[in-house]
Amino acid sequence: MVRSVVAALLAAVCVSASPVDASSCALSTGAAVVLRSSDFDPDVLVWDSRQREIDYVSGNIKNTAEVLTHTVLSKSGTHAIVVGCDPSSSKPRYSSAVQDTVGIKLTSGPNRGRYGWVSSGDAHSAVTAQSPIQ
Repeated sequence: MVRSVVAALLAAVCVSASPVDASSCALSTGAAVVLRSSDFDPDVLVWDSRQREIDYVSGNIKNTAEVLTHTVLSKSGTHAIVVGCDPSSSKPRYSSAVQDTVGIKLTSGPNRGRYGWVSSGDAHSAVTAQSPIQ
């Protein structure tokens, strides 16, 4: 029940975005992505709301309880599908570069089927993220 409510809310947010907004995002709806953060800490926090992800990137999360309550930790290499995008909405505190806030549905790993939000810096095109088979 909760999962279907969250999915419906996420879908409503995605549908309400204008086509102009969607076209200015680096990742398009339906794109397959692979989650990976930095080399220092490659796992990715998948947030339960767009605003919490934006707050996290900007450094406005005040305590670890909020992180533990409102995220799932996805291992580097987890696959997902883009279900929405909010262009240039994630503004890191110590950088002038802005990132998109990307709505995703996890398609691999223990949290498969869950919806959430990540920054575009943590979502990489599955086509470019895969290494060639040798």
